[in-house]
Amino acid sequence: MKVITVTLNPALDREFIVEDFRVNELHRVAHYKDIMMSPGGKGINVSIALAKLRVQSVAIGILGGYIGRVLLAELNKISPLISTSFVHIDQETRENISVVDPKNHTLTEVNSPGPIVEKHALDLLLKRYEIFLSRAEIVVLSGSLPPNLKGDFYGALAKIAKQREKRVFMEITDEYIKPALEIQVPDVIKPDVREKNVVLERELVTLDDYIEAATELVKMGCKMSVISYQVKSDVVATNEGVWLITTPGDVEISNLLGAGDAYVAAMAYKMLSSPKNDLLETAKFGYAAALAKTRKLPKEMPDYDEIVNHLQSCQIERLR
Repeated sequence: MKVITVTLNPALDREFIVEDFRVNELHRVAHYKDIMMSPGGKGINVSIALAKLRVQSVAIGILGGYIGRVLLAELNKISPLISTSFVHIDQETRENISVVDPKNHTLTEVNSPGPIVEKHALDLLLKRYEIFLSRAEIVVLSGSLPPNLKGDFYGALAKIAKQREKRVFMEITDEYIKPALEIQVPDVIKPDVREKNVVLERELVTLDDYIEAATELVKMGCKMSVISYQVKSDVVATNEGVWLITTPGDVEISNLLGAGDAYVAAMAYKMLSSPKNDLLETAKFGYAAALAKTRKLPKEMPDYDEIVNHLQSCQIERLR
């Protein structure tokens, strides 16, 4: 077991493929194959992506009720490389709905808030987390938190991991970033800007805004920050400089579901497999994974060969 993925607010993901989707109208899905149900939550998605890269991981977090049991059963079917150790609560795990319209190239998502998690469940989770840390090299902290938790909980998890000399990845929304980083900075941070382009409480509009935000995260102590820019590009900052990774081809917006999770998983894989740990090459490999993911319509993660095939489509420009 090389990686721990923490998913504090998992979801049973339901994906519908609906051509010419329009609001306030009745739609009938054409074929049963256009309806998919899968275990979700960003950390769980990272474990699934790691399994495609033949990396063992343990997925831990909170699951609840009937939906939680269904989610766990589906996750256990995916790969023997994924171990699980979830704390179970009575309240129902959330469901997320995605409507993919390949005709109009749109992706519409509706995500539920998730259950309240009581202290005794969190204490049990922390005990399991500390046990698994002795066997892991990398910790991935990603996704939303239950409504009663704040970003400092991510910071506490990161601090425990860093005290044990583990490498930490975070992919979280801006509301969690400052509270988390005030306690412990991760090695790699990828702010989740899908909902709104805000990092460190500042709206990102121009390329310079993205550069400044990525640079500020490195100044705060992160070894590398990666921020998505205009759908198909990423701004990458390290202590060595700032770069833009992009591709000359088009990216299918309706296929973006799971691309960020493939990105994080591929970066973790690269760090595990490359003794040099070149950060820019790590980000490039992650970008290639995300690009490969967008060539797939269902929520299916790319394998190693597919990622390597997309490396040639990555263009890197130094910005600073």
